[in-house]
Amino acid sequence: MLWYKMLHILAMTSWMAGIFYLPRIFVHYVEGREAGQDVSRLEIMARKLYGFMTIMAVFTLALGLWLWLGYGWSGGWLHAKLLFVGFLIGYHFWCRAYLKQMQRGELKRSGRYFRLYNELPLLIFIPILIFVVVKPF
Repeated sequence: MLWYKMLHILAMTSWMAGIFYLPRIFVHYVEGREAGQDVSRLEIMARKLYGFMTIMAVFTLALGLWLWLGYGWSGGWLHAKLLFVGFLIGYHFWCRAYLKQMQRGELKRSGRYFRLYNELPLLIFIPILIFVVVKPF
């Protein structure tokens, strides 16, 4: 089971890296476009990063399910963690919506908006980490 846990953590770390980096690409895209720069490379980077993030999210969720089946469903902390994992999945799909807007050339939000948007997954991830490590209930 420890190997599955290690793989789960590895996949989750990779997923989170993408979750944190994709909005930064959005920042550079909207600011670069406003400055009249060629941002086509950023569109490609965002699309490829989202694909990688999605694969890592699937691995994370599959391995998490495997661990859940192996260790059982116990403790209120797990229920709370899964709620925040649901929020993280929602954020992942929200990123997809912005990616689609980017691909259509319709990404209208400001760089400042995407800088703030980039902080949201941290507010989701911190409680997950607390629930897993501290297990407060």
